[in-house]
Amino acid sequence: MASTPPDEQDDDHDRLLREAARGDQHALRQLLEAHRGRLRRMVALRIDSRLAARVDASDVVQEAMLDAAKKLADYERERPLPLYPWLHRLAAERLAAAHRHHFRNGRCVGREEPCGSWLDPSAAMLVDQLVAGDTTPGHGLLREEQRQRVREALGRLAPADREILVMRYLEDLTFPEIAAIRGVTEGAAKMRHLRAIEKVRSLLRDDASGPLP
Repeated sequence: MASTPPDEQDDDHDRLLREAARGDQHALRQLLEAHRGRLRRMVALRIDSRLAARVDASDVVQEAMLDAAKKLADYERERPLPLYPWLHRLAAERLAAAHRHHFRNGRCVGREEPCGSWLDPSAAMLVDQLVAGDTTPGHGLLREEQRQRVREALGRLAPADREILVMRYLEDLTFPEIAAIRGVTEGAAKMRHLRAIEKVRSLLRDDASGPLP
């Protein structure tokens, strides 16, 4: 699980933000490095497996960090949302740009086959999170059947609903963070999460897949 940076509301964080926005390079490094691990996990969960063979998630994060350094003075003055959700958006924009650069019309540059499937690197991880963790050896086949049914159900969700589940269960984001990133209220984020879980349940044929979170 990714470590959570210090509370963005404390005095030390605000001091670092003000100093970094005024050009203090030491403060800037401290401020951004506290979030690098979480951002790398965010990118690694979303980068297409074929793109990952060419572009490292750390490179995408570094580009987002450079964007943040250039825009930090404006961010500090306006504070449109908490720092980590803002950085998350910058990283998402850089990742989208990398996909556009390497892929054309849904196909990888230099290849004939389509690029990846939904949430390519994180699909199996999300299925694991949503399937009951019964480790009894004799239940292995049943667990594999459960995983397949849950994966099929997730594949039928709208991308926005799957994204909520990835944020909550794989990125371990709080609902206030999810709300800020998605540009909705905290109540709306919680409702969308519940809706996504209920949709998965409704798409499963029966309750044999075990409880969902």
